[in-house]
Amino acid sequence: MSNPGDRGVVWLGSPSFPDAARSALKNTRLRANLKRATTTIRDKRLAVASELDDWEALRESAAAIKKSTARHLDQYLEQLEQSVTAAGGTVHWASDAAEANRIVTGLVRATGEREVVKVKSMATQEIGLNEALAAAGITAYETDLAELIVQLADDRPSHILVPAIHLGRTEIRDLFTSQMHHWGQPAPEGLGDEPVELAEAARRHLRRKFLTAKVAVSGANFAVADTGTIVVVESEGNGRMCLTLPQTLITVMGIEKVIPTWQDLEAFLQLLPRSATGERMNPYTSTWTGTTDGDGPSEFHLVLLDNGRTDTLADPVGRQALACIRCSACLNVCPVFERTGGHAYGSVYPGPIGAVLTPQLVGVEQAASLPFASTLCGACYDACPVKIDIPQLLTHLRARAVESERRSRRLPTAEALAMKAAATVLDSPLLLAAAQKAAALGGRALARDGSIGRLPGPLHGWSDTRDTPAPPNESFRAWWRRNRDGADQ
Repeated sequence: MSNPGDRGVVWLGSPSFPDAARSALKNTRLRANLKRATTTIRDKRLAVASELDDWEALRESAAAIKKSTARHLDQYLEQLEQSVTAAGGTVHWASDAAEANRIVTGLVRATGEREVVKVKSMATQEIGLNEALAAAGITAYETDLAELIVQLADDRPSHILVPAIHLGRTEIRDLFTSQMHHWGQPAPEGLGDEPVELAEAARRHLRRKFLTAKVAVSGANFAVADTGTIVVVESEGNGRMCLTLPQTLITVMGIEKVIPTWQDLEAFLQLLPRSATGERMNPYTSTWTGTTDGDGPSEFHLVLLDNGRTDTLADPVGRQALACIRCSACLNVCPVFERTGGHAYGSVYPGPIGAVLTPQLVGVEQAASLPFASTLCGACYDACPVKIDIPQLLTHLRARAVESERRSRRLPTAEALAMKAAATVLDSPLLLAAAQKAAALGGRALARDGSIGRLPGPLHGWSDTRDTPAPPNESFRAWWRRNRDGADQ
C-alpha cells in the first residue's frame, strides 16, 4: 500500500474546486467552447445509442463483467502476467507513480534513446510520466492531436476524451504558429483555423517523429487476461503508428483495465465508441499480444499500475469507480462540468468520474472538495455505459469527507454546531413549533414581494445566489391541527 502523498500528479489540489470554479465561471469564452462541444458530443451519443435495441442489455453485461472481474482481480492480473510473458512480453508491477516512473525511465535509458513518442494515455498523465522523463533528459512527444495541443501550450488536459476542449480553433492556430517550431517541424506559413488545416499541420509536424522514434509509450483501454492481448482504441491513426513502428513499446496500464476473455470485448467495443465520440465503432482498434518476429516492436513491456487502486478496491461502495472505461460520457452531460471545465477539478480526471475517482486514489482528506462538485442530478449515472452509480458514490464520499474533517478538528465546526442544534429542534415538537413561529415572524419582517432579499449573518451565502421565499404565516402542523379540530366538531 503506497502513501497517498507519493501518487504523482493525479491530484494538483490548489486551488480547491469552489475557488477554481468561481474563477472559471467568469471566463465566457471557456463556457461557450464547453457548451458547444459537449452539446455536439451529447447529441451524437444519443443518436447512435438509440440505434441499438439491446443498449441497456449491453450496459448490464459490461457492468456485470466489471463487477465480477473486480471481485477476482488478483487472479486475472496473475493470469494476464502469465499470458503476456508466454507471448514474449515482460510485465512490471508498480505500486505507485514513483515506482512506475522509475521503471519506464529505466527501460527507455536501456535502449540508449532520448526521445519517445506517446499514445494518448490517462495513466501516464496520472503519474506525471512526461515530467519524470524530462528530468532524466528524455523528451516525450505527444502524438494525439488534442494532447499535442495541450503539450504545445504547456497546459493541462481539461477533458478525458478531448483534452483541448477548452480551446477554440483560432487559439489553436495561434498556438501552432508560435510553438510548433520549438518541438520540431514548424507550422506552415499562412496557417488558417479550419480543422482540416490544423490536422494537416499536426500530421506534417509528427510524421518525422513517427518514422524515426525507436521507443513508444502507450496506455491501454483493455487487457485480455486469457490471451495477454492489449487493446487501444483511437480515432486518428497516431496510435497505430506508435504501436507498430518503434522497436520498443512500453505500455502503462491501471490494474483495473483487465478483463477476463476476448469475448468480453464484444460489449465494451460497442459501448465505448458510442459513449465517447458518438461513433458506431472506433476508426482504429489496435490489438497486440506480446511480440512477433518481423512484425511490430521487438520488445514489449507492460507496467501494471496500482497507485491507490488497491485501496479503492477495499471500499465496497467506492470500488465501482474502477469500472470506468474512460469514455467521458458523464462529463458531457454534467451541468457543473459544462460551466466550469476540467481545470477546476484540479485533477487529471475531471468531471463526475474525477469527483469520485480522484479522492479515492489520493485519499479523501486530500481532495475533500471534489465530492461536493455536483448537483446530484443523476445525469451521469444515466449516461454511464457501465452503470457506475456516481450519485451514490458522491454522497458516500461526502460522508467520508465530513467524517475526516470532524476527526481532524479539536473543536466542532460552525456547521456541525448548526446541525446539532437543528437535530435538537427537529426532535422536539414544542421547539419545532416555536422555531416555525419565529421564522414566520422574521420572514415577514425581511420579505419584499413574497421573497427575502438577503438573509442575515452567515446565512447570506444561501440568499446571495438563490431566491429565498418568505416562510408561510402558518405552518402545516398548525393548519392541520386547526382544520382537523374543526372537522372533528
